[in-house]
Amino acid sequence: MAKINGNEIKPGNVIEHQGSIWRAVKTNSVKPGKGGAFNQVELRNLLNGSKLNERFRSSETVEKVRLEQKDYQYLYDAGEAHAFMDQETFEQIEIQKDFIGEQEVFLQSEMVVVIEFYEEKPIGISLPDQVILTIEETEPVVKGQTAANSFKPATCENGIRVMVPPFVGQGERIVVQTSDTTYLKRAD
Repeated sequence: MAKINGNEIKPGNVIEHQGSIWRAVKTNSVKPGKGGAFNQVELRNLLNGSKLNERFRSSETVEKVRLEQKDYQYLYDAGEAHAFMDQETFEQIEIQKDFIGEQEVFLQSEMVVVIEFYEEKPIGISLPDQVILTIEETEPVVKGQTAANSFKPATCENGIRVMVPPFVGQGERIVVQTSDTTYLKRAD
């Protein structure tokens, strides 16, 4: 592990602090008129999910933690968990559904995800930025409705609702951003 100064902590960094490991969610460098500068950091505990706001002065040092990242292929829904297979060793692991959270709706058969490990324990999962979904239900196209910024609701195969342009119809495949469930384009 490498030591970094408190003012060098950036969002996404994983640090060891107060005997646990934390991911920096937000950072704000503050330079008050009186006294030394500090970095106000919002931290999320990767082991239990709790949050903490902490001030780090530039003179303080923290341990930056390196996480092991591995590609896993999604296999199937195993009740309360999902099964994944290591792309290199073909070992299978199960990860609880509540650990995956809201991203669970985007899991598709044979999808490759990145799982982060700390001391052999999974602590994070990253899905691809975009997925291709089929529209199950949407309103029919209304003639003359060609306004550039008009969108209509559509329900996809996995149950999520996406706002799509009027020219997109039922049964079409679209590309959806997984981070905020927004329509990007029609799938090829």
